Amino acid sequence: MSLDGFSMHALVKELSRALIGGRIDKITQPNKQTIILSVRQPGRNYLLHITTNPANPAAHLLEKPLENPPEPPVFCMVLRKQIETGRIAALRQHGLDRLLLLDIDTLAAGGRITTKTLVLELMGKYSNIILVEDGIILDALRKIGTTSSRVRTVLPGDAYELPPMQDKLDLFASPLADILARVRQQQELKLQKALLAACMGFGPVSAREAAFLAGLPANLLVREMDAADFASLGQALTELKEAADADAPAPAIVTDAHGKLLAMAAFPLHYLTEGKATSYASLSAMLDAADRLAGSYVLPDKDRFTRLVKNELHRAQAKIGKLDEEIAAAENAEDWKIRGDNLMTYQYQYQDHADKAITVANIYSETGEQITIPLDQRLTIIGNMQACYKKYDKLKRAQSLLAVQRRNCEENIAYLESIEASLLSSSSLAEINEIHNELVAGGYLHEKPKKKNNDKPAKPFQFTAPDGTAILVGKNNYQNDRLTCKTASYNDTWFHTKDIPGSHVILRNGGQPLTDENLLLAAMLAAHFSKAQSGSNIPVDYTQIRYVKKPSGAKPGFVIFTNQQTVYVTPDEERLARVLEREKKSPNHQG
Repeated sequence: MSLDGFSMHALVKELSRALIGGRIDKITQPNKQTIILSVRQPGRNYLLHITTNPANPAAHLLEKPLENPPEPPVFCMVLRKQIETGRIAALRQHGLDRLLLLDIDTLAAGGRITTKTLVLELMGKYSNIILVEDGIILDALRKIGTTSSRVRTVLPGDAYELPPMQDKLDLFASPLADILARVRQQQELKLQKALLAACMGFGPVSAREAAFLAGLPANLLVREMDAADFASLGQALTELKEAADADAPAPAIVTDAHGKLLAMAAFPLHYLTEGKATSYASLSAMLDAADRLAGSYVLPDKDRFTRLVKNELHRAQAKIGKLDEEIAAAENAEDWKIRGDNLMTYQYQYQDHADKAITVANIYSETGEQITIPLDQRLTIIGNMQACYKKYDKLKRAQSLLAVQRRNCEENIAYLESIEASLLSSSSLAEINEIHNELVAGGYLHEKPKKKNNDKPAKPFQFTAPDGTAILVGKNNYQNDRLTCKTASYNDTWFHTKDIPGSHVILRNGGQPLTDENLLLAAMLAAHFSKAQSGSNIPVDYTQIRYVKKPSGAKPGFVIFTNQQTVYVTPDEERLARVLEREKKSPNHQG
């Protein structure tokens, strides 16, 4: 949830009043998504908080500073070098886009003043902070290369281009009659969609509020509207414009019963009648509250299970280290047998309890090399010999036992990592309940299993390829098992990241030849819903379902397969975003 461009018009006015003319005293970066500029004005200091967190990308003033890491990240150091001590000359919005530009005058060599621009692209998961001088990118918080995007790269040295202005009308600058005429042209659209198409910067929140103020349903078809409806809409748009352009706006947030953020705007919101509306004295105060709310809604038990799995993983990884030490010691078993054999050979040449060690010619050395054998003086020579054989037998048995234990421990780690990946994909109570039951069945959680909710059963992700082929993605190990062993047909195609925990992906091609487009999309989905989702050149195995088997007694989600091929993919974020958005809008989506 982010502020739309229309509401950002008021935010720019608020920030401009506070910051323009101020000197940037300090720059910090509390985390990889956040930059804070400390701006000094006469008699007061301001903290400009800029975050690219996809949950709520924003720029607003903070009351209290945040804790910072001991070593500043590289991007923070670049900003300090380039714009620290500079003065903020202007703060502007590109059209009514969610894109703010902060012009900063800095002193260059020879006393020359140069202007650098900090571009704040506050656009959901594609948000970024980019430093530009004379149209050239100096650096960016999130660098985007050709492997991440085929459409646009953001790298130092690249030319920075503002997005083209949309073919929409600015409610603050265009005559109201022109905007209503543009809405009237969208005869086959619903009112909400028509407003989005006509008004620059409008998001769903602004469009729905305008429809509500006009007393009209947001899904009313434009062709069904009469003159009175358009007159009401004109009054509503005027009211909305005045509220967003006021010197003292009344920004508001609406939340549901669980505290989940539903909507926010620079003006009071009325259309969400069932939600709880909260007003704020400033947009900065509202956005600060939204930051906290964006991370406050977590499915019950999700955090608890995440901590549990992390702790179990830590234990298993520590156990692997100890087993490796014991295996290394067990590899010296033959040394003890050699000692015992030499003691057996030379036992009559030495007296009992006389020496701490003896040095003799090694009976196994062809060159007559000597071997020193430590002795326990509490034992006889025969007793030391027997102790050596006993140690040898123990280490030989340990070699096979430790190998089995290590293999089991590795399987346990892989299984826990698969649950960890499942928790990231889970978005409903039904899915969390399935993970709860899986943890109980695995002995990690000592609680009673949750009962299944037949009204809202957990469902896998369902996507549709461009040619209409269905693609199913499991959200947890139980769903992976059902998809692979029950749902999929024998001639469908199965995908999974190679040696990396992740979801089972089923391409329901029914034996039809794989197209390159479907193969790439299914492989990218397998990579996206895996532990390697942020990587590149991710290996993904694929084969027909007939070659995928679940061993008897295997843990949930574990299968073996043959006849596989491997493709290496780097997820295309923009393409996946479109596919994921379509899934969210489908009737099968849970969230």
